[in-house]
Amino acid sequence: MDAQERGRAGDIDPADQWVFDPNTGNYELRLGPSTEESAAPTSRRASRRATPAEEGTRRRREVPPQRGGRRAAGGRGTPPGSSRRKPKPQPTGKKKAMYWTGGVMAFVLVAGGTGAYFVYQHFNGNLNTVDIGDAGSGDAIPDGPMNILVLGTDVRTGKGNEGYGDSGSVGHADTTILFHVSEDRSNATALSIPRDLITDIPDCPTKQKDGSMKVIPGTPETRFNSSLGQEGRDPGCTMRTVKKLTGLQVDHFMMADFNAVKTLTSAVNGVDVCLGKDIDDPDSHLKLSKGLHTLKGEQALAFVRTRHSVGLGGDLSRIELQQQFLSSMIRKMKSNDTLTDTSKLWKLADAATKALTVDTGIGSIKKLSDLGRNLSGVDTKNITFATLPVIDNPAENVPSTVVLNKQPAEQLFAMMRADNSLTEVKKKAKAREAARLKGPKADPSEVRVEVLNGGGPFGAAQDTVDWMQNTEGVLKSSNGGNAPGPKQEKTTLEYAPNQADQARRLADMMGMPASALRPGTKDAEPTASMKLTLGADFKGAGTPLTAPEKAPEGVQKVHADKEICAK
Repeated sequence: MDAQERGRAGDIDPADQWVFDPNTGNYELRLGPSTEESAAPTSRRASRRATPAEEGTRRRREVPPQRGGRRAAGGRGTPPGSSRRKPKPQPTGKKKAMYWTGGVMAFVLVAGGTGAYFVYQHFNGNLNTVDIGDAGSGDAIPDGPMNILVLGTDVRTGKGNEGYGDSGSVGHADTTILFHVSEDRSNATALSIPRDLITDIPDCPTKQKDGSMKVIPGTPETRFNSSLGQEGRDPGCTMRTVKKLTGLQVDHFMMADFNAVKTLTSAVNGVDVCLGKDIDDPDSHLKLSKGLHTLKGEQALAFVRTRHSVGLGGDLSRIELQQQFLSSMIRKMKSNDTLTDTSKLWKLADAATKALTVDTGIGSIKKLSDLGRNLSGVDTKNITFATLPVIDNPAENVPSTVVLNKQPAEQLFAMMRADNSLTEVKKKAKAREAARLKGPKADPSEVRVEVLNGGGPFGAAQDTVDWMQNTEGVLKSSNGGNAPGPKQEKTTLEYAPNQADQARRLADMMGMPASALRPGTKDAEPTASMKLTLGADFKGAGTPLTAPEKAPEGVQKVHADKEICAK
């Protein structure tokens, strides 16, 4: 039965109301008669009279007529004296899939609640939003790298969340993934943070229902998962906790609950998983045999909740299982089977927006769609999941919590802060910046530099001068004291064009990135000094400023384009 027949029967498939517009590369929603559809016989639509409410919506959403020979609504032929442009050819199925990905959909990750959402303009009313104040960046699409905190809450209230124990619970940050997207949008790192990590939760300003602000006192050395829900903490509190932990500014959050897993997996007709052994977990009620399975609904939820029957039977094993599940779901979402099926996309978008809670900075379908287009260049093969390096809590005889494995954890944080990918991918580095490090280097004895402390540890300027003179042979270095102005986050080196060889030597000596070099436009006097200002990223004399290029040994990783059998 086609769309017109369904219209006569009063049974209209919503998917048939999305019509491709070749001028914009997007699909547009048609809720009533429109001139654009009359002019596009290849776009099917339901043939019925629009209700007053739909007619109002049509007027707001309709693509405006272009100049030239447009026909009157419902008319045939071209009016006398008007010109008619030859219609553009309809895109192929593959091209349509690209438009779906880059045009009208927002790609959103939610794990444990685990899933991926494609969001349409039509579903704005489904979204739930939370005002997190200044916890985020404020910009829907910030310049530079982007960090989105993906939260899965184990809240036991609301439709579809009952019946899993702990009845009435306000929930915790049960699953947390920091989704870091590179500045050039070529790759992404998804860092899972264990819920049982012992960390410090900072003070948290939280907006109340009456519009007032309440500061919830911070809690030192407590479980990470209590940063959400407990004591009235909102997702902004979890964002602040992650920033304190990692040193990364979190721009936005996206959150879903148990019901999201059930509805989303059902909307895409299931997610494929591979098991390396039989699973029989009475706690999550998951019973599956070794091999390949397609899971949806309650069974999918049981899969992402199970932990006792996989790996070592703890939360870290569950995290790896969730990463594998989410990777498979991303592959399913990006497959042509999903992207070219308008009916399936409609169901997926409806399920996603009903399950999704976001911050007000991206709290509209327009903003989410813009975000989706901005992220559409990230290839699945360049998305790497990793788990924060931790060890059992040494303060516990029978460990039930974990603490940071400080050295590899800090290396991982440094890589993300420097926007270095965990995926082997060539980044689109700024050629002009990179060129500053290429060329001859002056002898250390010829380097003249004044060192100022703009944000480093106490005494850092003098310590650096001592290291330069006694270890590196830079005898023409001097201590300039504290730098004027506010605290500086990044170390910088200011120099004149005729000091470029000195700058390259100092950058090589200190392990400085090209972005730290700030060349001037006028040559300096022969005895003038360059100015090195130490920022908050300076950890000590002799410690390279450049972040590691590769993840430390032992960091657990899952690549989104690879299928792995859970063990």
